[in-house]
Amino acid sequence: MHDWLIATWYGGGRRGRWLQPLAWLFGGLVVMRRAAYRCRLLRRYRSPRPVVVIGNLSVGGTGKTPFVLWLASELAARGLRVGIASRGYRGTGGQARRVTEADDALRAGDEAVLLHRRLRVPLAVGARRVEAVRLLEPECELILCDDGLQHYALERDVEIAVVDGVKGLGNGRLLPAGPLREPRTRLDEVDAVVVHGTGFDWPGGLCMRLVPSAAVALADGARRPLTAFAGHRVDAIAAIGNPERFFAMLREYGLQVDEHALPDHATIAPESFRGAVTQPVLMTEKAAVKSQVRPRNAWYVEVEARVDGPAVAGLLDRITRLARAGQEGN
Repeated sequence: MHDWLIATWYGGGRRGRWLQPLAWLFGGLVVMRRAAYRCRLLRRYRSPRPVVVIGNLSVGGTGKTPFVLWLASELAARGLRVGIASRGYRGTGGQARRVTEADDALRAGDEAVLLHRRLRVPLAVGARRVEAVRLLEPECELILCDDGLQHYALERDVEIAVVDGVKGLGNGRLLPAGPLREPRTRLDEVDAVVVHGTGFDWPGGLCMRLVPSAAVALADGARRPLTAFAGHRVDAIAAIGNPERFFAMLREYGLQVDEHALPDHATIAPESFRGAVTQPVLMTEKAAVKSQVRPRNAWYVEVEARVDGPAVAGLLDRITRLARAGQEGN
């Protein structure tokens, strides 16, 4: 079913048009729900700290986590005390709580653990993001909400939408006829659109690309440049929204790739490393976070986001001003 839906949403043509009546029903519910929040029929929470929401319109990964890493790092470099609130994958957050060194991906979610390990900033997860935000307020000047564009129970000061440049918005239809959670016109309302990769054009959009910084050994944390594997055949494991993007990056750096694409957030089973006896296994960092074993010939590729565009400085300045104004108000 997963493969059929992906082919329907991104394959073009008239395939799956029989789902359109359900998409109309879904769209009506989306409009009614948002109207209920606007009219205050449903309660919204306004945090005393500025809240920046990073999300997307489509189901599946678009590159939000690398962008959150980049944005949090840039704001921290400006001297701001940044916190991150996340739901945790499929509600793994449960009751809101702070993520600690002892947490694993099963308990807190792979993306939350990855962010915590890379950034070392306060991070809270919870099925109710409002509760996660409240946990961060006492020590943070600014809160980034990872994947909460449609979470209207939380008021926000800045909205940022991330779009996969290769996949775009698919066939442009709402669920289940297409991949969209909200209509395309929702992008007109956000403060910034970040396009990950090329292929999707958005006037004034920020352009993001991922650059590998190192291959890191699962066994002992040893680091090598990705170019050290050039010319070698490797098993490549990706459990992200667009696995082909990872495989293409490896090929770009001269690796001969045996592809192993898994569903987004999939757990990496021990049998995935059988080939490590004869050739290296390279995986995404998100996959490595969920791996239960650490073979000696297995590595994950650490990547850094590069964000360009004339609107980058303006976005960072605006968020910084909001945080500084919040300090003065307190």
